[in-house]
Amino acid sequence: MGLSMGSSSGKEPDNNSDSDDRGGARGLLLKTLVVIGGAVLLKRLTKSTTNWDHTRIVAQSLSGEKYSREQASRDPDNYFNLRWLSCPAAEMSDGSKVLYFEQAFWRTPNKPFRQRFYIVKPCTKDMKSDVELSTYAIRDAEEYRNFCDRPKNQRPQPEEVIGDIAEQLTSIYLKRCDRGKRCLYEGSTPQDGFPNSWNGATRCSSELAVLKNNEIHMGDRGYDDDGNQVWGVKGGPYEFKAAPPASSSLLTDMISPLNYSYPLVDKKIENGSFVLQD
Repeated sequence: MGLSMGSSSGKEPDNNSDSDDRGGARGLLLKTLVVIGGAVLLKRLTKSTTNWDHTRIVAQSLSGEKYSREQASRDPDNYFNLRWLSCPAAEMSDGSKVLYFEQAFWRTPNKPFRQRFYIVKPCTKDMKSDVELSTYAIRDAEEYRNFCDRPKNQRPQPEEVIGDIAEQLTSIYLKRCDRGKRCLYEGSTPQDGFPNSWNGATRCSSELAVLKNNEIHMGDRGYDDDGNQVWGVKGGPYEFKAAPPASSSLLTDMISPLNYSYPLVDKKIENGSFVLQD
């Protein structure tokens, strides 16, 4: 009996060991499936950005209140401290975003010298760019003055906005920036520009860049028949940065030399980089 017990203990299979092996195999299979499933999910979540996604990002980046304060402080002889203000105004039937846009001197934000509609939409598949940003005149600009500063129930409503879109002025074709660059999107008007008759010009051009820090760089220029620039920025583009909190900027504005060098707006203002009509 003792021999039999001894023989049994020496030859009987280890059932616990088999169970561990099977459990380990199941665990490995489960981990493999989880990894594969996670990879598939990650691929779906990181799928290629569509041009409609680019359109949404550009529209959001253009919206808001921004100033060229820092640039004007660095180079007051060539740049004014301007206020950029833009906000959503409507959406077209094809999904294109309509933004209202205005520019004013920072000390007189209620008196914009430029008012426009922006229409932001995807570029067509045959183009090498991602987003088309078109500028349109407004039928009754006075009705839209300070549009973004008003409560929504006191603004022209979306159907009115669409009806007030007048002639097209320019189109800028934006492309997503390469990795490693400061910008998210950048682009310009076509090489030949667009017709323009202001201040002796026959055509105009524009360039725009959307930076990663929510900054917008924009430059507009007008040229005559001989190719001479007759209005617009003469150096680099204007650099518009998001408005800082009111509490942090109040003292800066009070003591800034820009507070005392603001030019009087008459019929025409021009300096080394900017020309505009009141």
